[in-house]
Amino acid sequence: MDAPKAPLADQVDALLAALDGQDLDGFNAALPGIAGAVPGATPDEVQAALARIEPYLGRLPFFIGGDLAPLVGGMAGHGTDPGVVVPALVDRAAAAMEAAARFAELHRAAFGEPPSPGAHDEIDATLERFVGPGGGHGLAEHDAAALVQAWFCADDLVQPVLYLCQHADVRAGLPQRDRLTAAVEGVAETHGAPSWLGGLLRVLDDEQLLVLDRGFAGTGRGFRVTIGGIGDNFQLHTLLATALIGDPAEGLLPGRPPTAVEAAAAGTGEDLQPAGGLRGNWNLADAHGGWIWNEGTPADIPHLDGVRVVVLDAEPYSRSWDTGRAYPLMTPLLRVDGAVPAEEAATWLSRVKPAPGLGGRRDG
Repeated sequence: MDAPKAPLADQVDALLAALDGQDLDGFNAALPGIAGAVPGATPDEVQAALARIEPYLGRLPFFIGGDLAPLVGGMAGHGTDPGVVVPALVDRAAAAMEAAARFAELHRAAFGEPPSPGAHDEIDATLERFVGPGGGHGLAEHDAAALVQAWFCADDLVQPVLYLCQHADVRAGLPQRDRLTAAVEGVAETHGAPSWLGGLLRVLDDEQLLVLDRGFAGTGRGFRVTIGGIGDNFQLHTLLATALIGDPAEGLLPGRPPTAVEAAAAGTGEDLQPAGGLRGNWNLADAHGGWIWNEGTPADIPHLDGVRVVVLDAEPYSRSWDTGRAYPLMTPLLRVDGAVPAEEAATWLSRVKPAPGLGGRRDG
């Protein structure tokens, strides 16, 4: 029989002893022990472990932090309050992205394009080239080495923030949002996790939309809708159609609603990419005459008198896409708060500008 696993607290003891003793082998050996102990621990035990590890997060070198931070982010999902580690994880992620952007700038100036951040087999060669007097940057060796580490570890250090920000309570209390946003911009084109984090930083929560049926069913009706946790307008498109298309006798718009499978893919279902994909229902336009592109996000929808207005028009062509939602762990909200009185809806529709390339009611 296999020996029983040590309790989580004992595994954390081993980790912290290795960190205090600068024992890299002991550190690497402790990580899987913690990962294995977390599923059998109570939320309170996990929370206690997070509180003990948290002070170490901000002072570890990037390459060690890049191994520990994802583990801590995963642990936070099993505790009672992820907020105990969010500030430290955010700070380290921002610092890594800032350092990675600086590395790329200096490397391009001296040597040309840097290696791919995922090319870990090039770390040693990059250190040899970049660190020291020949690097052409004037940095101390320690500081230059930290930039190299950040370049190769930034994705790992951003990953736990990306994971935790899929939860509404973390987004609501996220510290250093402006710093994170600026840091993402510096590496979004070179690193994967920061690019995805940038999308999460744009997510709207508890945001009201005014939705007006202009050319979809031609009813002239309007609805007030509250949204949250929606990653892109593909998802918004499907969720709006799920909520608003149905039996006119029940106050809904006539038409073909998304199937249950499509709705689940855009909502909270496990199958994000159902067979056959997801079909479009209408064309979304804004109040100023522009199209609301599915590839964009709800945050891109402009305001009219302080309200984001979504206009429903007939599809100019058939659309389909593969994935129901961009962030699997983020729970979306789309709540119809009520219909807009007919006279008010007509006033709003009289103020919105026509969208290009559209006309008339949908056939069928």
